[in-house]
Amino acid sequence: QVQLVESGGGLVQAGGSLRLSCAASGRTFSTYVMAWFRQVSGKEREFVARISRSGGNTNYADSVKGRFTISRDNNKNTLYLQMNSLKPEDTAVYYCAADGSGMDSGKYGYWGQGTQVTVSS
Repeated sequence: QVQLVESGGGLVQAGGSLRLSCAASGRTFSTYVMAWFRQVSGKEREFVARISRSGGNTNYADSVKGRFTISRDNNKNTLYLQMNSLKPEDTAVYYCAADGSGMDSGKYGYWGQGTQVTVSS
């Protein structure tokens, strides 16, 4: 089992940057595929990015490709999402997820509580 705690959200102007972190408890972090999702109130949770156990393989939603970078530090049990060139449409609650596959939120077993990202125009 793993517990996930996100941080780093906030209010930023369009074109700005934020770095989200997701701290994981337990010793098994390196065995999990990790991902970031986001959700706007009233809409379904949306895939943002995923990273393999070693960090050597990443995938991104088309909407964030070239602007966001997912990474992980298995020594620190931490997942990151570097977000650059932010747009108002990136405004959402961002969640980290563990122990899943692909882009389907239903296939991930563990979730953090979420962190709000608001991008002003």
